[in-house]
Amino acid sequence: MCSHEVRFRMRSKIWIEDEGGKVVFGLGRYRMLDLVRRTGSLNAAAKALKMSYRAVWMRIRKSEERLGRPLVMRDGNGSRLTPFGESLMDGFDRLHARVIAESDRFFEGLMADRLPEGPQDPPSEESG
Repeated sequence: MCSHEVRFRMRSKIWIEDEGGKVVFGLGRYRMLDLVRRTGSLNAAAKALKMSYRAVWMRIRKSEERLGRPLVMRDGNGSRLTPFGESLMDGFDRLHARVIAESDRFFEGLMADRLPEGPQDPPSEESG
């Protein structure tokens, strides 16, 4: 570990894609499903995301097609996650947390000491 206060952080995005490179699941789909789970409604999830109902539904449907299993099912006048959808969310949540933790650990060990500890003065025109 380095002895100075870390002023920089590494950030990365992860997603799952199929063999053709098409997105199957990632943070965007996770947020959609999380909102469906919390609100019980695709429409409410779409509004919260400032997306159209159709856009949210199509993304979820594409994921379902690529996975070969449903993620969302109708529940009266609303929607809820299937057991598979719940399981996928749980697995992705764990994966994402692990990737962040490992990325932070690797960053600290490999990059933090190579970065400046504080803001640097911009080079003057005379030095260039």
